[in-house]
Amino acid sequence: MRHFTQPLLLSLGLLAVSPASAEVRALLVGVSDYEFLDADLKGPVFDVALMAQTLTARGVSPDQITMLSSAADATALPRRAEILAAMDRLATISGPEDTVVFYFSGHGSQAPDTSGDEQGGADEILLPMDAKGWQGAEAQVENALLDDELAAWAKRVTATGAKLVGIIDACHSGTGFRAVSGIGTARVLPPEMLGIPDDLPAPALTQGDDITGDFAFLYSSQPDQRSFEYPLGSGADQRWYGAFTLALTQSLVDAPQASWRQVLATTRDRMTQGTARQEPDGEGTLLDAPVFGAGATTRRYSVQDSQVQAGLLQGLTAGSTVTLFAQPAEGDALAEARLTNVAAQSAELDLVAPLPTGAAWAELTLPAPPAPLRLAPVVRADTGDYSEHEAAIAMLVAEGTVTVDAQSPDFIPILTGNTLALANPDGVLDPLGHLSTPRVAPRAGEDASAATLRLLENAAHATRMRSVLAGLSAGRGLSLGGQAVTMAIERTAGSRAGNDCARSGSAAPFAPQTGVFACDALWLTLANTSGRVQDVTVLYLAADFTLTPLWPVRGLSNRLALGETARVGLQITHDDPTAFAAEEILVIALSPEVDEPRADLSSLATPDALRAAGSAGSALASITQLMNSTDAGRTRGFSLKRPSLSLLRQSVLLKPDPT
Repeated sequence: MRHFTQPLLLSLGLLAVSPASAEVRALLVGVSDYEFLDADLKGPVFDVALMAQTLTARGVSPDQITMLSSAADATALPRRAEILAAMDRLATISGPEDTVVFYFSGHGSQAPDTSGDEQGGADEILLPMDAKGWQGAEAQVENALLDDELAAWAKRVTATGAKLVGIIDACHSGTGFRAVSGIGTARVLPPEMLGIPDDLPAPALTQGDDITGDFAFLYSSQPDQRSFEYPLGSGADQRWYGAFTLALTQSLVDAPQASWRQVLATTRDRMTQGTARQEPDGEGTLLDAPVFGAGATTRRYSVQDSQVQAGLLQGLTAGSTVTLFAQPAEGDALAEARLTNVAAQSAELDLVAPLPTGAAWAELTLPAPPAPLRLAPVVRADTGDYSEHEAAIAMLVAEGTVTVDAQSPDFIPILTGNTLALANPDGVLDPLGHLSTPRVAPRAGEDASAATLRLLENAAHATRMRSVLAGLSAGRGLSLGGQAVTMAIERTAGSRAGNDCARSGSAAPFAPQTGVFACDALWLTLANTSGRVQDVTVLYLAADFTLTPLWPVRGLSNRLALGETARVGLQITHDDPTAFAAEEILVIALSPEVDEPRADLSSLATPDALRAAGSAGSALASITQLMNSTDAGRTRGFSLKRPSLSLLRQSVLLKPDPT
């Protein structure tokens, strides 16, 4: 079990509802500029400001927020002594029912364990502004914050009866992964960059004490992933933010009544949908406690002089449609407008007529159509002959299915090992294990060109579908009353019997971190926990970007009445038993009126149907066509603007067959 003695994987603090007399006190640390290390970051100074803004919006008093960063309005610079002094003050003045929030944005790393409490033989460390390299005489990285120190402080805080919240947007998992060519900056310094020797003797292991009391920690990425920061906006308005911090703050805005486990799920969805490819994790006694404060009860934003007072930080994009209202909630719609010139926290209304009298609030009605699949310029890892792969890419660029985008790509195409690999924007090949990055693999009768076209077309289709569905569902899963549909998953272990599969175990709760193997079976139990009927579609996104419909099966209704459940099964197959693969289950729930025809979105899993419905550059129009179709076997009676849509996603790590 991971806990606060391994803080560099921590990334989200979970805040519980507290009595009116209790205080929420926050220490926000952002290290962008390093005095002695050549390791400056761009995002932490903006992360701290955004986190302070988010906490204030949720009811934390500004005078209870201490900011340590290089910003002009910060309390002090984020040096080790200042951080420890602020931590000591929080532990001293806090007591029962108070909540203590510790947030760190900056670099993390690993150093040899000096106390013997780490099974892995390494301490996780945070690097303050004045951190230096390895000091042999002291056997430590000078001025670093060790996980042992943070753990001791955490125990001191919880011993007072206060609740503890850990929010750390940093990581230590960079060892072993090297980017071929990537976008964004990893928030980790490998030990060798700090001059840490790799031949130190291992200390004798000791047993550390677990933290007791009320606490909650979330992790910005899995142990085998890295945490990144990325640019937001362009030109003079461009700012950098930690991928986790940005997704977390956006999720908090959409959480009027939600547990932090729900906030974590929404944050994870945001991070795996866009440029970032991190999957946060979490643990603690407060995971199922409600988020403190009221949050936003509506998704409307203030309008002043034809400008919406929200932008990229709130998930708005150019070309999206908003509806204008006179009130911040309820009321009649006055007009619609599209957004243009979207900056970090503002967007202009592209009006065809003067702004209606009284229009003071804007609500997102329809997200902008997603762009074509965005590929970074091709990277060559060796000198092989890749002419067929390059010709296929050029063909898709010419027809508009693919565009070249060096700044914010969906994937980085890497020519390696006589094939084409589609790496995530960090540029790391096979981060999960052997062959875990999708590659062009010709099927029977295909040459390299045809196989490349198939993979990229499927990638374009899947990326657009996920983007559109996530945009339409933004905030819906955390609406008043909680998630519309819940999902519980059981796994039954399987084994190969020649070319067939056989069951080799009994059903047990599915543990995503342990992964699955070929022939395993997963059973999904879907429950309608909302106050409306829900039309549910289940799709499976494979590593090669193919989307397969799992439910409803032919002839069965996919409408769940109030309190009704459905059970969906699938068996895992694996084309390459030596490879890892990252796959995903998508559950889409629509809430039409009871007397409306049921909506089955299975047709979204058919790329050929999508391409036939419209041009490659108009995915949203194509989805609209599919959803409004009255043809048998297609979606019926659904307009994008009528039913609310919620989306559940569950990652599935497929592992090689045991040897």
